[in-house]
Amino acid sequence: MFSAAPGRLMPGPYRSLFADRTFRRLMPVFALSDLGDGMTVVAVAWLALALGPDGGQGALAGVAVAAYVLPGALGALVLGRWMRRLPAQRLLVTDSALRAVLLGAVPVAHVAGVLTPAVYVGLLGASSLLHAWGRAGKYALFAPLPSDDQRLAANSVLSTSLWSAMIAGPALAGLLVGVVSPVWIIGLDSATFAVLAIQAGRITLPWSPASGPVAGGTRQGLSILRRQPELLGLLVVTWVFNLAFGPVEVALPLFVSDNLDAGAGLLGAYWAAFGIGAVIGALALGAARRLPLWPTMLGIIAGHGVGVLPFAITHTALPSLIGFAFAGLLYGPYSALSYTLIQDRAPADLLTTVLAARSAVLLTASPLGAALGGFLLDRTSAPAILVGCGALMILLVPTSMVVLQLYGDHRRRHQPSHVPAERARHTA
Repeated sequence: MFSAAPGRLMPGPYRSLFADRTFRRLMPVFALSDLGDGMTVVAVAWLALALGPDGGQGALAGVAVAAYVLPGALGALVLGRWMRRLPAQRLLVTDSALRAVLLGAVPVAHVAGVLTPAVYVGLLGASSLLHAWGRAGKYALFAPLPSDDQRLAANSVLSTSLWSAMIAGPALAGLLVGVVSPVWIIGLDSATFAVLAIQAGRITLPWSPASGPVAGGTRQGLSILRRQPELLGLLVVTWVFNLAFGPVEVALPLFVSDNLDAGAGLLGAYWAAFGIGAVIGALALGAARRLPLWPTMLGIIAGHGVGVLPFAITHTALPSLIGFAFAGLLYGPYSALSYTLIQDRAPADLLTTVLAARSAVLLTASPLGAALGGFLLDRTSAPAILVGCGALMILLVPTSMVVLQLYGDHRRRHQPSHVPAERARHTA
């Protein structure tokens, strides 16, 4: 079992967590691969703009961003019969090795002179096929930890690493693009996954039946979501929210290069501002949890949309930088709040199944939005798409409120007469 030797500098469960030799050996390589993925936020789209034909750069950027994520949803749905039988460690190593090889093939193809748009998109797509399972394996590695507090601490550290990478990764990539081609930044990401695969493969972990990524298949989780109208509503709202954000990832590079006539350094600054805002927002989660859950989540979506509207100002970067940081600030607690609602409503023994199904569905939203944004970029301007995304997020809120009201009315009409009124108000 994982060790629990006490430390002196960290409070509570973090002391035993960081005293564990396995966690100390894995966490640095997790942080390294997170940083590599943070750099690709800039590099993937920027390289697509360089490879795309005149008039088609936006479309290729959208397809590239989608290819880097969307096949992971396909892999989660189609490969579940085989992948969920593997232990968490093997899932993590397999995904990391696949990404290392295929992302590493991007600079190799560039040197060989065969890096066409089709080859680029194909390599990105194939590299992401197992990433949903690799991510599940990463979090499932620490299921054998002896207490809920330690598992929560491990998840908190892993999440903090991801948000920190969203600050440092894009900013670092923005600096590097001024010196080297983005193809070499993707090569650096490949190297981080190679290090992760080697280190994770060398470590001996305690076996536990709980160390598998999910307790059931994604189809079972989808069936549970369909039977829980509130969870299904949350899934739909979050999917549309992510879909509306997808075009931002494609339009933002063109906004920086065309409208502001700037380089990748400024693009990295935008994503760093978003990440800083998200970290601050996540730290303020305790205050957000004291607010009504659904109104808070809908307020986050509306506020996020408002934060994107300053992209209508194209003569200076400052208003949109501030707005993007504000959007990140509000986005920070959204995921945790949505997980709180799921934990409160889903059956406890099938929670991991529901979460796996939710992840498989949500993985499709942002890439589809990115692909749609790329298609529209060749027909309209980047500011128009960015402002349109913000407007769509704002319009999602009253639509969701109407649906929730109708759902509440339906529940009250069909509530058994013997159920106390206070309980009926809570369930609605």
